[in-house]
Amino acid sequence: MKLKFILSDISRNKVITAVTVLFIAAAAMLVSLAAGLAISLTGSIDRLMEDAKAPHFMQMHSGDFSTGGLETFAAQNDNVDDFQILKFLNLDGSNIILGEHTLTGSLQDNGLCTQSSQFDFLLDLDQRPAKPAKGELYVPICYLKDGTARAGDTAMVGGIPFTVAGFIRDSQMNSTLASSKRFLVNEDDYRQLASSGTVEYLIEFRLRDLSKLGAFETEYRNAGLPANGPSLTWPLFRMINAVSDGILIAVILLISLLVIIIALLCIRFTLQAKIEDDYREIGVMKAIGMRVTDIRNLYLAIYAAMAVTGGALGFLLSLPVREQMQAQIRLNFGDSGNPALSILVGIAAAVLIVLLVLLYVTAQLRRFRTISPVQAIRFGMEQGNGGSTGIFSLAKNRRLPLSPLLAIRDVLSRKKLYSTMLAVIILAGFIMIVPQNLYHTISDPEFVTYMGVGTCDLRLDLQQMEQLDEKAAAVEDRLEQDRDISLYARFTTKIFSAKLNDGSKETLKIELGDHTVYPLQYTEGHMPNTDRDIALSVLSAEDLEKMVGDTMTIITDHGEQTLTVCGIYPDITNGGKTAKASFDDTATPTAWTTICATLTDQGILDEKIASYQADFPYAKISGIDDYVAQTFGQTLHSVKSASQIAILAAAFITLLVTLLFTKMLISKDRYSIAVMRALGFTGSDIRSQYIWRAVTVLTAGILAGTILANTLGEQLAGLAISSFGAAAFHFQINPLSTYLLSPLILLAAALAAAVWGTGRAGDVSIRESIKE
Repeated sequence: MKLKFILSDISRNKVITAVTVLFIAAAAMLVSLAAGLAISLTGSIDRLMEDAKAPHFMQMHSGDFSTGGLETFAAQNDNVDDFQILKFLNLDGSNIILGEHTLTGSLQDNGLCTQSSQFDFLLDLDQRPAKPAKGELYVPICYLKDGTARAGDTAMVGGIPFTVAGFIRDSQMNSTLASSKRFLVNEDDYRQLASSGTVEYLIEFRLRDLSKLGAFETEYRNAGLPANGPSLTWPLFRMINAVSDGILIAVILLISLLVIIIALLCIRFTLQAKIEDDYREIGVMKAIGMRVTDIRNLYLAIYAAMAVTGGALGFLLSLPVREQMQAQIRLNFGDSGNPALSILVGIAAAVLIVLLVLLYVTAQLRRFRTISPVQAIRFGMEQGNGGSTGIFSLAKNRRLPLSPLLAIRDVLSRKKLYSTMLAVIILAGFIMIVPQNLYHTISDPEFVTYMGVGTCDLRLDLQQMEQLDEKAAAVEDRLEQDRDISLYARFTTKIFSAKLNDGSKETLKIELGDHTVYPLQYTEGHMPNTDRDIALSVLSAEDLEKMVGDTMTIITDHGEQTLTVCGIYPDITNGGKTAKASFDDTATPTAWTTICATLTDQGILDEKIASYQADFPYAKISGIDDYVAQTFGQTLHSVKSASQIAILAAAFITLLVTLLFTKMLISKDRYSIAVMRALGFTGSDIRSQYIWRAVTVLTAGILAGTILANTLGEQLAGLAISSFGAAAFHFQINPLSTYLLSPLILLAAALAAAVWGTGRAGDVSIRESIKE
């Protein structure tokens, strides 16, 4: 009986059934895709870091030092499981040519190294430690992805020819967010090229207890060991590797959650319409003694069939999309080692959607208990009051065209009915606009303020080199004499120890300089104005448990210094844990220096970059736009892909919902349509009314969706990005895209669906419909 009932219902409502199944399939596909990709990404990153035996703590250092102190420290520290010192030969980008491409304009610290014998292995594409022969060069995977190099290319490094034998995955430096890239060569070739660049040292440790990493870092700092450079840790490596693909997965997950809500709203609408159509039959079934449970199970069986079909279809559709996206993850990080788990999680996600639909339908069917058999048989519909039409009375608005007026009257008189379509359009607008706003924000020049740097034209970075302070001073002197420079500021980062509330110590990177020249956006407080002030990044403030107005103690080479926290700012560089102050310190070694400058004429930016690169080859020099593009290129690509997916998803949702709503509305309004036909309305007049109804709801939905996307959407995006240290997040909106193109795409999709859905709106039998 149930099977016959299901088949009969499907045959009577083919379009409605198909659209409902498609919505369930879309929700299942997106959730399955996001869940499967998340498992693949985390699994691949974890396996890469395990296979490569990534260091738990790494201190980069430039300059001479004695290894004796390090060896003693490693031997006496009970938490050290393994220890090594690797060499990294930093080369100028002009000394590296890959095929037809030179790395002259690269902002990365490109350099050579040899394969480690203990840990921190550089892996080939087969996930094994690469072993280059003499004359062979293994290139970072990022240069394969951007088309800079291909296997078999001839490369020139320091004037010596090499053959690109393959590509390597680096557990530390895979991402473009990492500022260095390691090329792998044979030990003989490394010795031959040793004089071509500057040697930097990677002092690396593997720990027995990773939970004590913070304490170990403090112990290293307090021991006075080599620390002329940034220190990096296992959690930071993992986070940097996950950011780009993680943002894409997060956006897909957000879209999938919204699609689930839309699917449930559509199911609610179709179910209510079905119950209204079958109201008299339901009353008859109750009157002849059928149990409410039996009646409910008949309708539940219909939606169970649609849910299972949609869930299975969604999972199957996710497979080719997931395979394509997983291919990029595998290229970056290698295979997760457990592909079956990704598939099982995808199946579980699809099953979860099916169960959610069934639970929702079951909850909606509880209204069967309130249906009166007598009322249902007598009236054939649920009794209720129509809404007020207010100022849109026909008698009061004789100047307005009839079709739009009747459409607006109908929308206002049946607000509850149209609220479902309105909610869906709002969510569709949200889905379309939020990823676009996120992309425009990250690609905007102002986004540099979330990197702990003020807005400028020219950026010069000096790090990990001998006589760093003297070289930075030389650059500063040149800027002072350059008439094309209207403003500049030098910021020096040094590493200090900060006292915690419990008396323990923690390492803190503090950028010293005049922070009033290039101010940042502060979430709380203000920039350091005196030498007694210190501003903390969001994550540093959380880690140190400090708020604006609190005092904290910094340990310098001159003793302890008490500072007042004057502000908290966003920063996504260096793991998000930084600080800014303006006190003088000449004793502590400089980790790196950043110099920002503003030009009198931005049109000469390229000329200035070339001039300063020629005069100061040891500095990384770039326009701020190029700096953001090279640093966040991979992330930008991921967010752009997500925004394009969102545009297609929103347009498809709008088309399907409008088609579904129009079809069901026409079916519901058979009597009203018959009356209008009897009064002389043509089929074209009736179609026009339904199209105007769709346009009315769509207009209100787009306006509300745009407002919601720019408010709640900004908060949701800020919540996600704040986990990387970028608080006080504000969208940079592209008005053309947000306020014109996006609404036009939604409007075009809705109009196409409305025209399609109302094609036979006037083809109603007047006698049969009125008789019914």
